[in-house]
Amino acid sequence: MPLTGRTIVVTRPRAQADSLAQAIAAAGGTPLLYPLLEIEAADPAPLQAVAPRLADYAIVFCVSPNAVEHALPTLLAAGPWPAGTRPAGVGTGTEKAWARFGLGQVIAPRERFDSEALLELPEFQAEAVAGKKVLILRGDGGRELLRETLEARGATVDVLTCYHRRPPSQGTAALEQAWTAGRLDAIIISSSEALRHLWQLLDEDGRRRLAQTPLFVPHERIAQGAKDLGLQRVILTPPADQGLLAGLCAYNWAQ
Repeated sequence: MPLTGRTIVVTRPRAQADSLAQAIAAAGGTPLLYPLLEIEAADPAPLQAVAPRLADYAIVFCVSPNAVEHALPTLLAAGPWPAGTRPAGVGTGTEKAWARFGLGQVIAPRERFDSEALLELPEFQAEAVAGKKVLILRGDGGRELLRETLEARGATVDVLTCYHRRPPSQGTAALEQAWTAGRLDAIIISSSEALRHLWQLLDEDGRRRLAQTPLFVPHERIAQGAKDLGLQRVILTPPADQGLLAGLCAYNWAQ
C-alpha cells in the first residue's frame, strides 16, 4: 500500500475523476476530488445539422472523453454510425468512451498521448487524408495544431464545439483546509488549462504552498508550464491513469 497516509488531490473534471480516485484509494491513499474544470453541454444544433452527413467524413476525431460523451448521443440519434467513418482520439480514456457507444478500432497513438503523436500515425499522413473530410469534436478553444496540419496535408477539416469548459465555481477552502491540517501531500494536474485555473484561484499564500507541494503531471507541456510559474516540485509521469499512479507509488515521499 505505497500511498498509505497520503492525501492526493485529483483535479480532473468530476465525470473523469472516479477511476483515478479509486486507483489511489486501492493503493492506500486518500483522494481529494477538486475539479479544476467544469463541463457544460454546448448547443446541440451544429451536431444535429452534421449528423445526417456523418458518412461524408473519413475520420471523426474527439479530443477527449467529454467530446465523445457530449457528441455521440446526438450524432447516433440520426442513425447508425457509418461503416466507412473511422473514430479517432488521444488517450485510453477517449478510447474507452468510444467503446461505450459500441465503436472500436479507434485511430489513436499508443505511446505519447498528444496531437503530435496522432499526426505521426499513417492514417493522418498526407497520402491518407488528402481530398478527404475530417471532423474534429472538441470543447471551446484549444490548440489548432491538428486542424492546421491536416489542412496543410490536403484534408477538409470541420471543427464543432460540443461542450464548454468553465473555471471551477468552488473556492479554495478545501485545499486551504487540507494544507493547514497537513493533509495535502500531492496534487495531480492533467491539463495546462487546469493548471492556469488553479494558479488564478490561489492567493499569494496559496501559491507559496503550491510551490512546496509535489505536482504530478502526465505531459511535458504541463510540466513546463508549471516550471514557468516557478513551481519546482514537478514530477513528470507516464501518461494516463496508470502512469500517474505509477509516478505516485514510486515517489520518494521522504525527500
